[in-house]
Amino acid sequence: MADAAEAPGEARYRSLSPLWRGGLILLVSAAIGLALNQLLNLGFFVGKTLLDSAYLYWLCALLVGGVFLLVPAGRRARRDGVPWYDALLFATSFAVFAYFALHAQRIVEEGWEYKAPRDAVWLAYAGWLMLLEATRRAGGTAVFVVVALVSLYPVFAGHMPGPISGLPRDLAATASFHFASSESALGIPTRAFGELVIGFVMFGAVLQYTGAAHFFNNLAFALFGSVRGGPAKVSIFASGLMGSVSGSVVSNVLTTGVVTIPAMKRIGFSPTYAGGVEACASTGGVLMPPVMGATAFVMAAFLGVPYVTIAIAALVPSLLFYFALFVQIDGYAAKNGLKGLPRAELPSIRRTFAEGWHYLFVFALLVWMLLVLQRESLAPFYATALLLVINQVWPRYRLDWRRLRTLLEGVSGALSELAALLAGVGLIIGALSVTGLAGTLANDLVYLAGNNVYVLLVMGAITSFIFGMGMTITACYIFLAIVLAPPLVGAGFDPVAVHLFMLYWGMVSFITPPVALAAFVAAGIAKAPPMQVGLQSVRLGAAMYFVPFFFVLNPALILRGSPGEIAVVVGTAVAGIALIGFALEGYAAGIGRLGIAARLFVFAGGVLMAMPGGGELGLSHLQLSLGGLVLALAGAAVAWLTARAR
Repeated sequence: MADAAEAPGEARYRSLSPLWRGGLILLVSAAIGLALNQLLNLGFFVGKTLLDSAYLYWLCALLVGGVFLLVPAGRRARRDGVPWYDALLFATSFAVFAYFALHAQRIVEEGWEYKAPRDAVWLAYAGWLMLLEATRRAGGTAVFVVVALVSLYPVFAGHMPGPISGLPRDLAATASFHFASSESALGIPTRAFGELVIGFVMFGAVLQYTGAAHFFNNLAFALFGSVRGGPAKVSIFASGLMGSVSGSVVSNVLTTGVVTIPAMKRIGFSPTYAGGVEACASTGGVLMPPVMGATAFVMAAFLGVPYVTIAIAALVPSLLFYFALFVQIDGYAAKNGLKGLPRAELPSIRRTFAEGWHYLFVFALLVWMLLVLQRESLAPFYATALLLVINQVWPRYRLDWRRLRTLLEGVSGALSELAALLAGVGLIIGALSVTGLAGTLANDLVYLAGNNVYVLLVMGAITSFIFGMGMTITACYIFLAIVLAPPLVGAGFDPVAVHLFMLYWGMVSFITPPVALAAFVAAGIAKAPPMQVGLQSVRLGAAMYFVPFFFVLNPALILRGSPGEIAVVVGTAVAGIALIGFALEGYAAGIGRLGIAARLFVFAGGVLMAMPGGGELGLSHLQLSLGGLVLALAGAAVAWLTARAR
């Protein structure tokens, strides 16, 4: 297996001089120290209590400007040094946030969000423009356009047509609110970053730069490499683990795909199929507990629940997604007679564990602190500290000065980009909050749906998919949590299920053309036509389109209900997803190949069996399951008769 000791570099980052690199690392180290002081109550600031708002201002001052140092303004911008305008933007970012941090007490006492001094207003103007540019570099042009337009909305709110009109504010008042209130740049996304996300982003980056990708790949190959269709099943295991930690679909494809895709092609998987498998496996990793990426922590902040609640709720749906992918891969391998890799070419389980067992120990500590102690804000810091201590015992991945510098640069990039993106997206929350549009827009959506919860769900899915095409998943989720979540929750759906529904449908765009970013990246590695890989990903990842509807209609699928109901709903969902996988691949274990008619019967049976009963359907869960079983048996009978006829 390829050595993955060094994490893949970010090609879009510019190369910094030693002076700039050292300065950036120093600022990010100070931000981590500030977070540790605030979360662990270490008392670095003797005789002075740091307000939460001051803490977040200082965190933004130390991190947001790093985007201007790392990410060039465009494709043709300098990549071998920091031009003067980026240095100016970096200094502006630090100065604006530092100013508001130093005046945090006055902001609270004097209500600057409604009436700020003139110098604060001018600095807010500068900060607004700076933050929009930081958002563009961190999140892309689509995020920038949405954030820019919505952040300006309060100025024109009084002139907008009825459904989208709101309470107007002039430009100065809008700028002041964005930077002086706790509901805009310092709103829920930034608070979630300062209280939860920063530790997990740091942990994920450190894990990647201390050999975790190499260990996970080797462990997956040792366990599954020799079985039928082994490398494809390796992709599920390795990408699920790495995606959960990294929280990035694209980096997951680049980290595990460079190993798994060539291995899949070698044993007979077509390049298109291999790319589709890796794209789906990497996308699903971000939905897999225990970490799930930054968006899950923002979700916990929106819902006001412990992160462990989100992780437990996401467990069964993510396993169903991977189970469906596994069923299809196994069917494809059986149908085409694809065996695994020779055992002699695979790493031994004993040696793999000997080289990387400490990663499992670190994960055990992380899960214990998350699930048992429920100290989600502190868990990643302790896990990171333990990882760094243990890592120095192993000479293969021991951090020397060069590797330590690379690690710190990776942490700096991850934290700077996410801090800029979350602060920028917070402007959307501020604009909708100060004008009162968030509440009225929710009511209008309910009106448009005609109070039909199924129409409202489909509208939510389509909207989530469209926004997911142009935004990062975190930005997409935050916007939808403000606009779409209230009407769905108001319609009677479980709040956790609603927020997970939007997360899933926001992720769908990674494997669905025309964007299909994960599929297109995987296509580059597989050397296959990108659009064909995208279409293959849609079929392989079909469970991602069904499962969100199932758990919204019956929260027992996210483990919210009585034990008996949970057991029945999860059991029938597993059977239904297996049938859907058989139908999509055209092969069923114990039966063999399925013709068109048999596939239609089996597919319909799987949908009925997995679908929760009750509500406006007028059918109980038992009736749906029995109907699904009858259709599945009919499909099996058709397949058997067709095989006999041959």
